[in-house]
Amino acid sequence: MSEDKDNSIFIGGKPFMNYVTGVVMQFTTKEADEVIVKSRGKFISRAVDVAEVARKRFMKGQIDIKDIIVDSEEFENKEGKTVRVSTMDIVLCKIKK
Repeated sequence: MSEDKDNSIFIGGKPFMNYVTGVVMQFTTKEADEVIVKSRGKFISRAVDVAEVARKRFMKGQIDIKDIIVDSEEFENKEGKTVRVSTMDIVLCKIKK
């Protein structure tokens, strides 16, 4: 379970290139075979951009998309109302040569 957390990049409000660098670092420095780009709600489009920039610019021909997992989570907001938020995990993997 801990390996999964180490290879996950959670997309939020930080500068875009921080996430791209994080993905590239996981594959190069930490020699991960898989990296999961995780996002929720309004950050889903940013996660797609991060995965595509890492895949097509920084690590062209070295990584590819293995899987995309789409789901939703339910939680209670401050007012006590139940809210649903969409989630997406993009699983990137090294291309075997």
